[in-house]
Amino acid sequence: MATDGQPAEEPLHCLVTGASGYIGGRLVPELLAAGHRVRCLARSPGKLRDLPWAGEVETVKGDVTDAESVGAALEGIDVAYYLVHALGSGSGFEETDRRAARIFAEQARAAGVHRIVYLGGLTPQGVPERRLSPHLRSRAEVGRIFLEGPVPATVLRAAVVIGSGSASFEMLRYLTERLPVMVTPSWVQTRTQPIGVRDVLRYLVGSARMPADVDRAFDIGGPDVLTYLDMMRGYAAVAELPRRLILPVPVLTPSLSSHWVGLVTPVPASIARPLTESLRHEVVCQEHDIARYVPDGPGQPLPFPEALALALRRVREAQVATRWSSASVPGAPSDPLPTDPDWAGGSLYKDERELTVDVSPARLWKVIEGIGGDNGWYSLPIAWAVRGWLDRFVGGVGLRRGRRDAEHLRAGDSLDFWRVEEIEPGRLLRLRAEMRLPGLAWLEMYAETDERGRTRYRQRALFHPRGLLGHAYWWSVSPFHAVVFGGMARNITEAAAKGRRPGDRG
Repeated sequence: MATDGQPAEEPLHCLVTGASGYIGGRLVPELLAAGHRVRCLARSPGKLRDLPWAGEVETVKGDVTDAESVGAALEGIDVAYYLVHALGSGSGFEETDRRAARIFAEQARAAGVHRIVYLGGLTPQGVPERRLSPHLRSRAEVGRIFLEGPVPATVLRAAVVIGSGSASFEMLRYLTERLPVMVTPSWVQTRTQPIGVRDVLRYLVGSARMPADVDRAFDIGGPDVLTYLDMMRGYAAVAELPRRLILPVPVLTPSLSSHWVGLVTPVPASIARPLTESLRHEVVCQEHDIARYVPDGPGQPLPFPEALALALRRVREAQVATRWSSASVPGAPSDPLPTDPDWAGGSLYKDERELTVDVSPARLWKVIEGIGGDNGWYSLPIAWAVRGWLDRFVGGVGLRRGRRDAEHLRAGDSLDFWRVEEIEPGRLLRLRAEMRLPGLAWLEMYAETDERGRTRYRQRALFHPRGLLGHAYWWSVSPFHAVVFGGMARNITEAAAKGRRPGDRG
């Protein structure tokens, strides 16, 4: 179709890596809305299966560290979006990032890709690279690899991203809402330039059409330069909270700060650390050249208060499309569930429960699908809370990630310290543990009909131990299974029988 006498531009074929993550999961529908064709590269394609746009894209299995799968995924692609980071705490993550970026750049050249688009971090001016945090340093290096590579690249560099469900927003939100009086690290006085996720996505989509001779980095940020202290006070004003009393102190190191954030907010220390480390130095845009190629319209980019208000509205209306926890947490197991007949990995401990209930399978399923988050786990809340606190203490995700949606789940969703591994609506919910454990653990819940036509609730907890510590762990907690898992089975069926909605109490 032509517009104003001009021929319409041909749609591009785009590859998106990191489509199960916070930005990638939002970029895909924006690319589709712009008329492009989209292919997603994912290590676990099942995580994308239940997303609203899953039927409109091609999904291929692969890993950015595997040259063969990357090369196959890039065949026929015009623009490749690189939105993955090895966000781990181990000493090898920088090498993993470096190797993956080099593989991606070389395979893009071999496949004839026209452009690579990468979203990295805004780095401080005048600070030697050796003084940057490992995560900022690695992101800068990945951007440099693409810019020095054989394929024209657009490297977008952003500081704090404000949007419903982003890790930065969740950290800001919980710190401000939960602590009317705060003793905070000195980095709350550091200036930064936040940007709304809506503008990040606009720049990402617009980057696909950049001229072939553009091969450079762009700083992207909103119109406001603020300290983190300003942002917390701004959040309190937008959320109509009383003014917060904030007392900065110089003694909290980035490591201590990340644990402090981990205790107060749902963001675990493993993710909080790179966020807090990035706030040690002033990160302010040095140019706004992106507007030459992706023009800003009226009110663009969004001012900080408007970006906050939009994010808050999305949270309150339960319209959060993706969350920081959409991607797997660093260090969490990603192994698929071992199928019983083919299991050859040693011991697999089980705790199995079955109960019949005089309700329809649909009513039982409603309770099953509504489990977790504010709705609770239907057994001994103090035991779940203590387990969550212990997990936070050792650097895990804890019990406060909650749910993306209060009533509905989809494959790949985070659910407190679990991940939805599989869901068959009306029949099966399988959760994989992402807490710190000496082994792999799953929890399965079924709504079934038995041979007599009665509704049956079936529940299985499975644990594959790693080493002697794993075996010791299982036997140390097994005496509590009757209370925790037995109580869960009884209370879930009781809730279904009484017709309670998820989250009802009493």
